[in-house]
Amino acid sequence: MVVYGMQLPVQSQSVLYAEPWEADAGPADLLAVARAAEEHGFDYIAGCDHVAIPRRLAAGMSTVWYDPVATLSFLAAATERVRLLSHVAVVGLRHPLVTAKAYATLDHLSGGRLVLGVGAGHVQEEFETLGVDFARRGAVLDETMDALRAALGPEEYPEHLGERFAFKDLGQLPRPAQERVPLWVGGSSPAAVRRAALKGDGWLPQGDPRDRLAAQIQKLLRLRAEAGIAAPITVGAITEALYVGAPGWEVGRRTLHGAPEELAASLRAYGEMGVHQIQVRFRSRSRAELIDQMAAFGTEVAPHLS
Repeated sequence: MVVYGMQLPVQSQSVLYAEPWEADAGPADLLAVARAAEEHGFDYIAGCDHVAIPRRLAAGMSTVWYDPVATLSFLAAATERVRLLSHVAVVGLRHPLVTAKAYATLDHLSGGRLVLGVGAGHVQEEFETLGVDFARRGAVLDETMDALRAALGPEEYPEHLGERFAFKDLGQLPRPAQERVPLWVGGSSPAAVRRAALKGDGWLPQGDPRDRLAAQIQKLLRLRAEAGIAAPITVGAITEALYVGAPGWEVGRRTLHGAPEELAASLRAYGEMGVHQIQVRFRSRSRAELIDQMAAFGTEVAPHLS
C-alpha cells in the first residue's frame, strides 16, 4: 500500500511551487490545511528548513521559510494522528545536541509522530555565516546523522565520540516518545543516494522524474544490500503537480489532472517501481480550493492507489 503525504503550503514560498494566494496566508491557513490532511488520510505533513536566504537568491527562493520545529510543534497541538516530517532539516548547520533537543521535544510533545528528514543543504552563505564549512557539508552531515542516532535514542545521557562532535555525560530530557526516530535522507545526488542507503531509514528523492526514478531505487537497494543492511527502507517520491477533476483554469502542462481513477492509475506506477510513500502537491487558487483538492484526493483517488 502506497501512503501519501504533502509539503505544507505557506511555510516555504519558493517560486518553483508556491501559489499566489500563499503570499497573504498565515497561521490560520496552516492550521486548516494540517487539520484537513489529518481528516483525509494523509500520512504526514512536512515543513522545510532555511535559516536565512541571501539577497542574490531571494527572487527565486523568497525569504519566507518558517522554522520547521516551531511550525510542526504548532500544528502538532491541533492534530492527533498525522506524522510530522522535516523535509528537510539542514542539520549540519547546528550542533547535533541542539538539533536533538528541539526534535526530541517535538516527538515527545506530539506523542511520537516525528519523521526527521535531513539533507546536506545548498546555500553557501548560510553555512559561512553560521561558521560551518560549506565544502565539507556532506561529511558533516554523515557524522551529524551518527551523532543524532545516539542523541535521539533512548539514553538520557547519549554518547558520541567523532571527528567533529564529541559528547558524553550530558543528559537530555525529555526523550523522544519513539524508541527510534525515523531518519529519512533527502536528495538525489550520488552522495545523497549512498547516504540514504547506508545511514537512512528512508529516502526522499528531490525531483527525480519517473524515467530515472526506478534506476535510482535499484541503486539505493543495491548499495544497501552490498553493505549487508537487512532493515527495510522507506522509499519516497515527489509526484507531478496534481488536480483532481477538470480544472477549468490553466494548471500547467506538467500537471496531472482528470478523473480520480485516471489519476490513481497513473500514480500506481510509483508503487510498481518500489515507492512506499508519495508526496503530492495540488494546484490551487485559494486555501478553500486546496482543501477541496485534498478531500477529493483522500476520498476519490487514494482508495484506488493499491
